[in-house]
Amino acid sequence: MRGFAGMSPEKQRAIASKGGKSAHAQGKAHRFTPEQAVEAGAKGGEKVAQDREHMSRIGKLGAAKRIENFRRRQAQEAPAE
Repeated sequence: MRGFAGMSPEKQRAIASKGGKSAHAQGKAHRFTPEQAVEAGAKGGEKVAQDREHMSRIGKLGAAKRIENFRRRQAQEAPAE
């Protein structure tokens, strides 16, 4: 890899941070108000929820994780024989 993609994640973050700070200093960056952030999040949630296959996948993953955590807790609480 070359260029930005070939840099370490730390170096990428440092460069991106400088760009963000510069944009804000120049007044060219947009800063969301809490109300705008809520509205944007709701729009994104509506869009994602329309993808039934995606919602099914993440629901199954959540259920599997919940079962895994339940069994782990049971095993930890079981008396040693």
